[in-house]
Amino acid sequence: MTGISQFDPELFVKILPNLAYGAFVTVKLTSISTLLGLIFGTILGLGRISKNPLIFGLSTSYVEFIRGTPLLVQIMIVYYGLPAVGINLPPEPAGILALTLNSGAYIAEIIRAGIQSVPKGQMEAARSLGMSYFQAMRYVVFPQAFRNILPALGNEFIALLKDSSLLSVIAIAELTRVGKQIYSTTFNAWTPLLGVALFYLMMTLPLSRLVNYAQKRLGGHELA
Repeated sequence: MTGISQFDPELFVKILPNLAYGAFVTVKLTSISTLLGLIFGTILGLGRISKNPLIFGLSTSYVEFIRGTPLLVQIMIVYYGLPAVGINLPPEPAGILALTLNSGAYIAEIIRAGIQSVPKGQMEAARSLGMSYFQAMRYVVFPQAFRNILPALGNEFIALLKDSSLLSVIAIAELTRVGKQIYSTTFNAWTPLLGVALFYLMMTLPLSRLVNYAQKRLGGHELA
């Protein structure tokens, strides 16, 4: 049999638990990486608007390096390159680190755009009331910026969820690798790979709808 005729419903039902586990690993790694990336990206984003030339230069250089190089290369640097300097990480921590370093750069640009979308008068008014710079950022600027960037953060999570499939190259049992393993043992490509695609759709479509809804509710902001 060739093509779509290779799809085996019986095999599909049999491999559903394996695919579901792979999807769970994918969501877990993406969620942890996005949370850590949000923290890292916030720091980088503040660096991107810093008036200190050194901080601004370092933050900008990092963001440009990450955005200008493939995620696959970044994963390989973390997993294969760090052991050369004495840092050995198991596959999952290495994968989380690589995704965090990558998402942090993109989130930094989202944070920067969000902060710059808040009228400067808000900061000036807060400072005139006696707030320090950090108090004004925490209580005045960040709450407004966060409202503006929620849809963009949702889109970044969806993008990272799909990009996490690249972690299959370092033997992490996420959804794509599970599909490859099933193919290698059954020699049936269509059934596991269509199953993988279906699981990705089940994860990303509801999130996309939620992001679109949030974007409409929050005034149509799209920052990146």
